Amino acid sequence: MTETFRWKATEAELKQAANTLRNGEVVAFPTETVYGLGADARNEAAVAKIFKAKGRPADNPLIVHVHDKSQIQQYVTDIPAKAEVLINTFMPGPLTVILPVNDTIATNVTAGLSTVGIRIPDHPIARRIMEECRLPLAAPSANKSGKPSPTTADHVYHDLNGKIAGILDGGATGVGVESTVIDMTREIPIILRPGGVTQEEIEQAIGKVDISDSARVNSHPKAPGMKYNHYEPNAPLYMIEGDHNFFQEQIQREQQLGNKVGILVSDELSSLLKADESYACGSISDLKEIAKHLYYGLRFFDGTDVDIIFAQPYIRKGMGQAIMNRLDKAATGYIRQ
Repeated sequence: MTETFRWKATEAELKQAANTLRNGEVVAFPTETVYGLGADARNEAAVAKIFKAKGRPADNPLIVHVHDKSQIQQYVTDIPAKAEVLINTFMPGPLTVILPVNDTIATNVTAGLSTVGIRIPDHPIARRIMEECRLPLAAPSANKSGKPSPTTADHVYHDLNGKIAGILDGGATGVGVESTVIDMTREIPIILRPGGVTQEEIEQAIGKVDISDSARVNSHPKAPGMKYNHYEPNAPLYMIEGDHNFFQEQIQREQQLGNKVGILVSDELSSLLKADESYACGSISDLKEIAKHLYYGLRFFDGTDVDIIFAQPYIRKGMGQAIMNRLDKAATGYIRQ
């Protein structure tokens, strides 16, 4: 494939991107979470191009993005009452509900499962392109499989130039981590991937839900991000559990070995540490800000010559659940005081 085309989000170029999708090609576009890599979810050949471009394993299912709530009914056989509440409460927004699929969705979208993850993105460009192309779009994150998800069009271009037809540039995304995925086919719903809607918010709407250890649930995952390594920067990343003095000791130990050290931390911890490269994601008091900058931070170090990255853990509640889910998958291991 020739060099990937980059469209601006003008009405004329948006129509060009929509037409490209209708022609069975793959187009990256912004959502409120990260950039998605879209193709017609009913077209198996088009969806296959997503897997090829990303180098994504075929047993890793894709999420289907639709324009509005009425479209969801076209692709599933049942919407349980609690799922209806979540749809009405959190969509459009960073929530994906897993429901029983009908026969209109390509089997490679669902990895042959009897369920499909579906959501309505809360981004004007994403919704406008779906409205224009009139298609359900299978759309995983628009990056090489296993690498940090893209939050800018430049990230997509870096990973996938020459592998996809085009990128619709809508600037930086907002939430910064992917949608929460919740399986609504169980008596007690279970969160398979924490994300932009927290467990606490969901439970306030529908009552108790379970949450899965989504690292490796089984050999055939029901949602993205459950089985394979994700979000890994080029240099090995270790989580440091301890006070700032212990953190600095680990930095100095590596530097004495001749290694250049990068740190991925909060604003507060960044001010206390000295390293070769530093990326501060935001204040520890605002986990939504940390999440927004997390993938940008992981990608930042790929543009440096660091040999190792040390990162700070966060409380596993609220948005911290989503942050730690990603850091756990990105990390080589933990170093504890």
